[in-house]
Amino acid sequence: MQIQDILDEKILILDGAMGTMIQQYKFTEEDYQGERFKNWKINVKGNNDLLSITQPKAIEDIHFEYLEAGADILETNTFSSNRISMEDYGMQDLVYELNAESVKCARNAIEKYKSKYGEKPLFIAGSLGPTNKTASLSPQVNNPEYREVDFDFLASVYEEQAIALIESGADLLLVETIFDTLNAKAAFFGIENAFEKIGKKIPLMASGTITDASGRTLSGQTTEAFLISLSHVPLLSIGLNCALGAEQLTPYLKALANNSSFYVSVYPNAGLPNEMGEYDQSPEMMAKQVTPFLEQQMINIIGGCCGTTPKHIKAICETAKNYQPRKKKSRS
Repeated sequence: MQIQDILDEKILILDGAMGTMIQQYKFTEEDYQGERFKNWKINVKGNNDLLSITQPKAIEDIHFEYLEAGADILETNTFSSNRISMEDYGMQDLVYELNAESVKCARNAIEKYKSKYGEKPLFIAGSLGPTNKTASLSPQVNNPEYREVDFDFLASVYEEQAIALIESGADLLLVETIFDTLNAKAAFFGIENAFEKIGKKIPLMASGTITDASGRTLSGQTTEAFLISLSHVPLLSIGLNCALGAEQLTPYLKALANNSSFYVSVYPNAGLPNEMGEYDQSPEMMAKQVTPFLEQQMINIIGGCCGTTPKHIKAICETAKNYQPRKKKSRS
């Protein structure tokens, strides 16, 4: 069954935070390195994507926990599996393998779930993060015209990652945590190039991040401007994730729901971080805070970002099953 057919009938559940779950394992530098990268030239602790190669069972187990919690869509452990981000660890030549192994972890978890609980439609969303560079802003205060990256380079970086994800078996591509829409435009341009090279297309999802109470992305766009800027892309869904909790996201999500001709997604943080950078919002509280999204039929896909766990996703899933999805608007 195609995901488009399901989205008209029910709200789909996206999984929760990968990093939050990885932190619970308390992996050491040696755990991150594994045997293969023992004595690597750069410390790799914190390179969570590498764990798909060095600790694949842990990643599979996390995916499986989210499936048992009710997730319909698993995000691959590839948020930083691009040439730019991996350069920090001297691992830019591992991009294809990182993405391939991460898709494999998600696929193994799905196969395990189906063998235990039976068949149901489940999907793998290849996660493409924003990289740690911005095409719209200068990192040098005294040199505002300077850019660390340009559009063409970013497009080639995303093309490389997209090819790896598609060839490895991802069902969807999710360009997420978009803080600079120019980066996202480059991402989707690169993805289209990947489609042409491979001769295969899969559905596309976009998710932006509102960085503060002003309701704008880091590069200064309002939610409506963000939507318009990506309206040329044949998206399956557009939505918001990260930075804010559900309560703070409400007005911006409403703007998307009222104006988008795409399906709408949301996966908030478990509230706002405390003084220690940790997230305190309980699964019950988070489920309560996302209920207005459901009552007002603003969304088609819902999950969790920073601070969320399988318990959060289970609570959201139990709440969401009582509501109907947003009706997709026709393009004017």
